[in-house]
This record gives sequence, C-alpha cells and structure tokens, in this order.
Amino acid sequence: MFTYTPKGTCSRQILFEVDAEGKMHSVRFIGGCSGNLQGIARLVEGKHIDEVESTLKGILCRAGTSCPDQLSQAVTAYKKSLTETENAK
Repeated sequence: MFTYTPKGTCSRQILFEVDAEGKMHSVRFIGGCSGNLQGIARLVEGKHIDEVESTLKGILCRAGTSCPDQLSQAVTAYKKSLTETENAK
C-alpha cells in the first residue's frame, strides 16, 4: 500500500495499491468530500497508473490543485519511489 500526503486539499491522505501490471487498486482518500472521492476511486480502479497520472494532472479546484490532481501527484511520487528503490540496489 502506497501512502501519499496531499497538499492544498481537504483530503489528508491518499492510499492505493499497484499490481504487477501497473494498474491501480484499492484507492482511498482520507478526509475530503466523501462522495466525490469515492467516485474518483471507483473510476481509477483497474486503470494503468500512467493513464491515471496523465488524465488527472492539472485539474484545479482550490490552492492551484485538487484531489484528482493530488492523486496524479501521488502516482508521480509512487513512480519516483520505484526508481529510487531500483537505484539503491
């Protein structure tokens, strides 16, 4: 389970899993607008992380970001963590 702390949104945490094929699963937002965030989680379920990242990047609400944009940034952070892990080997 990857955990990301969003910035500039009502949600306080984003959690998700990525399978061996790079597809998102079990997306959960802690805090924020429950109905909207459940909708986002269902829409990205089973989608490839690259698709989620590019589709949601740049969607703005408050403070120059949004929960969808923060999910995109969470995917970017996840991918960066994979690269860092590979480089550490």
